[in-house]
Amino acid sequence: MARTRERGWPAPPEPLPVPVVDNHTHLDTVVGWRADGWRGPASDATAPGADEPPGLDAHLARAAEVGVPRMVQVGCDVEAVRWTDTAVRAHGALLGAVAIHPNEAVLHAGVLEVAPDGLDPDPQPWHTMPLDDALALVATTARGNPRIRAIGETGLDHFRAGPRGRKVQREAFRAHVALAKELGLALQIHDRDAHDEVVDVLLRDGAPERTVFHCFSGDEALASVAAEHGWYCSFAGPVSFPSNTHLRAAARLLPAELLLVETDAPYLTVHPLRGRPNAPYLLPGTVRALAAARGADLAELCTVLARTAEAVYGSWE
Repeated sequence: MARTRERGWPAPPEPLPVPVVDNHTHLDTVVGWRADGWRGPASDATAPGADEPPGLDAHLARAAEVGVPRMVQVGCDVEAVRWTDTAVRAHGALLGAVAIHPNEAVLHAGVLEVAPDGLDPDPQPWHTMPLDDALALVATTARGNPRIRAIGETGLDHFRAGPRGRKVQREAFRAHVALAKELGLALQIHDRDAHDEVVDVLLRDGAPERTVFHCFSGDEALASVAAEHGWYCSFAGPVSFPSNTHLRAAARLLPAELLLVETDAPYLTVHPLRGRPNAPYLLPGTVRALAAARGADLAELCTVLARTAEAVYGSWE
């Protein structure tokens, strides 16, 4: 008899001994996620159904109960930027990061080409906004809200961009780098199949003082470059996947003070919960996997992670 795969929100993990920060989460998407795979905008999160998703307050409470009382909410399309601006003003547990994701930038620029991912482009109504206007929205939001503490996620995604799209991504990335430096904010980087090119932009243009590789996906070589330049590396659920020995090797190489942790929720759920929706309350599994990879004491690592998050983003108070 075939085994039925579990779905829906996993049970809460054992609480962490010291509270940590979820350095990167997409709560606007988390609150619209249903166990049956339906995903909708945050405004639809309370729509009736057999498996009504928890609301934002419920997710924040769940996370606090297991030692994740603070988060960086990331809005990286025009609708999510607006949602993030509102959410971080209303919830003391949240600080914000805003940007136009590299794959969003391509669509705002009107570039419709099949990339290495093999998928046809799928522009949405908001992509009729010109890229310059979308970038201006990010800048206005970041300037106008003191709880926005980072520009991101921005960067390069060579898996989902062809030659024309990659040119757009690079210019959008450079614009975000310049904005982060102008405003004195941290930078959160999306880097998919583009390690060398991302590093090239950072070195040519000059990286912001606090630069974070979100969902670090490199190996020891990239970790060495990050350590050399003082760039932070944020580890998500993939550090726990059995096949990702390169991530655990990179995590061991990095100085503890350059480490951050994240969920990237609702994506990248920690092993063995892959395939189920992710949320900040599941971050303890990633923290434990990171501690195991480094052979570190869990409480000591949590203390360092929390201190580093404040060094990058400032106080949540």
